[in-house]
Amino acid sequence: MTRHVYPTSVLLGDYACAAAGFFPTAAILTTSSVGAVAGIVLGGFAILFAVFGVRTAFRHGTQIEATETALSTSGMRRISISWGELERLKLAYYSTRRDRRDGWLQLELRAGSSTLRFDSRIEGFTDLIQASARAAELRGLSLSPATVTNLQALGVSVRTAKTDFQDRAGEAA
Repeated sequence: MTRHVYPTSVLLGDYACAAAGFFPTAAILTTSSVGAVAGIVLGGFAILFAVFGVRTAFRHGTQIEATETALSTSGMRRISISWGELERLKLAYYSTRRDRRDGWLQLELRAGSSTLRFDSRIEGFTDLIQASARAAELRGLSLSPATVTNLQALGVSVRTAKTDFQDRAGEAA
């Protein structure tokens, strides 16, 4: 069994962004007389930054536990996904620059109506990916070409229905 959390140090920037957006807009709304349109726009921004701050706090309070049979979360949101019921694995890369040199990965797992998403800032992210890839391989899940490419970039090879098909198609060519 392994446990995974988002360290405070990696979430400090998210907390700072939420505070830097929420407090000035809230201060303007409460201390100044603004028109209806400006009030709606500033109120929208205040709500957006507040929601971002709350989501960051939820992420910070979440602990992920991976066992041989399941992946589960504890904290404000309790979700459990049995490896034997895994229906979808998606590993996406989100770039922050045009040259794709900077960015983050997001792992999405789905089983039934349960969905879990983790970004690459969580401790032990590679361990979560390897366990998820093993489960996907055992279940024979089809993975998107982007997911297969991202797994390969991390040094994780997985043989699934789709990659087996692609291998056979390559041999026939």
